[in-house]
Amino acid sequence: MATKWFSLSNTGTPTDPGDYTALPGLPTCASGSDQICAIEAEEDTSSQPVIDDALKDAMIEALHTRTNQPNVQLRVDPNP
Repeated sequence: MATKWFSLSNTGTPTDPGDYTALPGLPTCASGSDQICAIEAEEDTSSQPVIDDALKDAMIEALHTRTNQPNVQLRVDPNP
């Protein structure tokens, strides 16, 4: 199944698929390493991302190392 990028809302919870919006292309995240900005995932029948254990692990790794992962982009905290 094909994957696509999803953007997390500024006040969203990273593990809640309902807090993401599908993007038409690659994400444009403000440089930073504080919060999840976007994820690349399979799309379910409700047009929401499928957040499986592997993706959760990539999110944890990105936040722990403060470094983007191939399927997880980080941003500066929009609500400091």
